[in-house]
Amino acid sequence: MSEKIPQPDKVPADSESVIKTVRERYGAFASVGTSCCGPQTTSCCATGDVAARLGYDSVDLDLLPDGTNLGLGCGAPLEHLELKAGETIVDLGSGAGIDALIAARQVGTDGKVIGVDMTPEMLAAARRNAETAGADQVDFREGRLENLPVDDASVDALTSNCVINLVPDKALVFSEIARVLRPGGRLVVSDIVLDGDLPDPIRKSVLAYVGCVAGAERRERYFEMLTDAGLGEVEILKDVDFLEMTEKASPAETVSLMEQAGIHRDEVVGIVRSVTYRAKKA
Repeated sequence: MSEKIPQPDKVPADSESVIKTVRERYGAFASVGTSCCGPQTTSCCATGDVAARLGYDSVDLDLLPDGTNLGLGCGAPLEHLELKAGETIVDLGSGAGIDALIAARQVGTDGKVIGVDMTPEMLAAARRNAETAGADQVDFREGRLENLPVDDASVDALTSNCVINLVPDKALVFSEIARVLRPGGRLVVSDIVLDGDLPDPIRKSVLAYVGCVAGAERRERYFEMLTDAGLGEVEILKDVDFLEMTEKASPAETVSLMEQAGIHRDEVVGIVRSVTYRAKKA
């Protein structure tokens, strides 16, 4: 596809404007058929290579309906969650449904999967994909990560793939995660953290924000917010350089996006990290 997504110049100053910008651009990803890696017709996203290189099982990917895998994400958290038949799981920022539909096969018909996303276009795509897959145990709900449409202490497990970094108020997200998990409930999340400060032009770039870089939090503050919410036993399962990971998965698109965002490689290499971690609610 050759249609281009409009590029705002800067991240809006207030939180609600940031959320609006993220919603609009991820809605465009769903509608146009593109992701952070670029147009699917020319990107390795089209063959599932990006997801496979992030750690997704090729068998799981092959069983997904067309259009489920948009090549979004910065890890493969679901493989570490060890879901059991009959469990209830929530997927934060469920997109077109990739993790929700894989989870549905793992929890079986007696289990339940709740996908939460704030983007109507993504929700519409996910619901179509769930219908195609015959996954009646999957319920996609419109909502914000800061105010989850999920009952208190009602879920066994939770996952999210490179979405929490897009939310300005991450402390509130962690508080909501603790609220919906049952005592002893667990989460495995892939996300972006920073091991240093970003240059000001990158921090203010909307393309860098939606590309999961500019909205990221410093590592120490990120995990401090998580533990303050009552989520403990944190275990880092994977910790890699985000730029090097994306260069390997989608080299041409990574270079193109960096040029569009005005990002120089040496400004972010070693600073922007993709981490997959496990934690539990006490």
